[in-house]
Amino acid sequence: MSTLKNLNSTHLSAEQIETVNTSLGSLETALIDTVSNLSSEERRKYGSVSEQNKLFVNKVNDYAVNQPTLKSPDVDWDEFTNDFNSRTVLEGVIARLEKLLTGVQNAKILHDHDNYQAALDDYAYTNYKTGTSDPNYEAKQKELKQFFSRTRKVNKEDTNEQE
Repeated sequence: MSTLKNLNSTHLSAEQIETVNTSLGSLETALIDTVSNLSSEERRKYGSVSEQNKLFVNKVNDYAVNQPTLKSPDVDWDEFTNDFNSRTVLEGVIARLEKLLTGVQNAKILHDHDNYQAALDDYAYTNYKTGTSDPNYEAKQKELKQFFSRTRKVNKEDTNEQE
């Protein structure tokens, strides 16, 4: 079976890399006062607003906007509105970043695959050339050989089934 090679031959130019890094720096600077570092415990504690509860918040916001006479005097409505607007903007930013992240991860996967296939080709060539009188290929083969195990790794679940 033939392996597909060079799945991604689109590469970033030095100018594009500089633009990406500058843009990421600008984004980090723009969000420096907004981003929060939460511990895993805090994420569990505060991150439990389910989709149902978000719909509830949206409905309360609709009432606050469309029927302001029904608003509770116990709520700081300016802060509520600021939180609501920030949340909405950040949801949009997250969606855009996730889409971009998925695309970048996919591109990296293809480059990783291309590198690995080329490295396998180089290793095969090294094995072929090992029989020649050039000792450099033998040293290279010895160094690269460590990445290939001769014994089959046994899956723990497989051994449990055999018992």
